[in-house]
Amino acid sequence: MSLFNVYPLFDITPVKAEGMYVFDENETKYLDLYGGHAVISIGHSHLKYVKNISEQVAKIGFYSNSIQNPLQEKLANKLEKVSGCKDYELFLCNSGAEANENALKLSSFHTNKKKVVAFKNGFHGRTSAAVAVTDNLKIIAPINAQQEVEILELGDLVGLEKSLIKNDVCAVIVEFIQGVGGLDESTTEFYEGADKLCKKYNTCFIADEVQSGFGRTGGFFAFQKYKVTPDIISMAKGMGNGFPIGGILIHPSINASFGLLGTTFGGNHLACVASLTVLNVIEEERLMQNALEVSTYFLQKTLTVPNLKTVKGRGLMLGLEFSFPIAELRKKLIFKHKIFTGNAKNPNLLRILPPLTVKKEHIDLFFDALKSELS
Repeated sequence: MSLFNVYPLFDITPVKAEGMYVFDENETKYLDLYGGHAVISIGHSHLKYVKNISEQVAKIGFYSNSIQNPLQEKLANKLEKVSGCKDYELFLCNSGAEANENALKLSSFHTNKKKVVAFKNGFHGRTSAAVAVTDNLKIIAPINAQQEVEILELGDLVGLEKSLIKNDVCAVIVEFIQGVGGLDESTTEFYEGADKLCKKYNTCFIADEVQSGFGRTGGFFAFQKYKVTPDIISMAKGMGNGFPIGGILIHPSINASFGLLGTTFGGNHLACVASLTVLNVIEEERLMQNALEVSTYFLQKTLTVPNLKTVKGRGLMLGLEFSFPIAELRKKLIFKHKIFTGNAKNPNLLRILPPLTVKKEHIDLFFDALKSELS
């Protein structure tokens, strides 16, 4: 049986990984500055991660959400402590798309409205409602287009109030730093203004932290730079260091009821242990502080890069924007210099999303390679 051909693939076959490096079947070593779309947060094959998951799977890996699972409560408590998001409640699922899908559904239940406002260049997933609020017509099927969605310019407070005043919007969803779209971030005035408008018009304010959460920006969530209180926070990628897990944090003003949300695999024993390990390692190894320190070093190094137009992002969610398409540069970094980086909807943007364990010497290797190709 052949595979359904939906991914353009590089001719590289990773067979093992450790720390900051990925190895192919020929033992070729690649420096990973992309983390599989910001998924690898505490480094590949972290010893505590391997140990904890191995021990858990030897006990019990999965059972239904109709029984007690104390690991879910343990994860919720640890998440509250490390994130600083007090009094929120946790619902667990399996991916970022599922997290946003549940966030949108819950908003509609809570407000009894159905329209959603999202923003240009946003990406929120590929499931039904999540893809409908994503600004990419190529991935929205006719069946998804039945959703009532308005896409505004990021930063358009006037347009946002014009939409909300009609009183038919259940949710406003925004990435505080856009991922796939190209690392754009709006102003304090916009984010804090949007939060106030949502509260004024009984609309749920959803912070999509799927890529920017779990310490990637140097804070636990990107929205915490601003004075806002999201009604729902979605999260996934770095949450499990590669084990599939997602979730939403739900403000206590939103009430739960039996059957409101549900999942078969969400919050299983292995997923909880994976995420608990990530949180413990982030805390014990001071990885948010490391993200800030390495980011500062990275930004200093960019000052010596020729043909660089601008640097975008925060912490270890970074983008280098050039005045030319970066596709060939990215290929040279992979095949000649053995360094993984990422691209974006913006064809001129090179994305850098390394594990939070990255060190300055890894950044040096990247910039040496980059300058050798640009000189």
